Amino acid sequence: MSIEVKFFASLREKTGIAETTLEHAQTAADAWYQATGGMPKPEKVLVAINLEYADFDAKITAGDEVAFFPPVTGG
Repeated sequence: MSIEVKFFASLREKTGIAETTLEHAQTAADAWYQATGGMPKPEKVLVAINLEYADFDAKITAGDEVAFFPPVTGG
């Protein structure tokens, strides 16, 4: 089971990870904790699975892409 995990913007800087591949993760939350080595998730982080926003408890399967984003702001 290969899952591609990507971190964007300030999350990339905070985790030190741009992207990585995981072999065993069942949810987006699992992917976060495995990819970051157990780093606590900052508040209001957004997650997308295969380019669609999702919840952290959303199931993931082989071949999925999981992306983490900081909250989007604008003015």
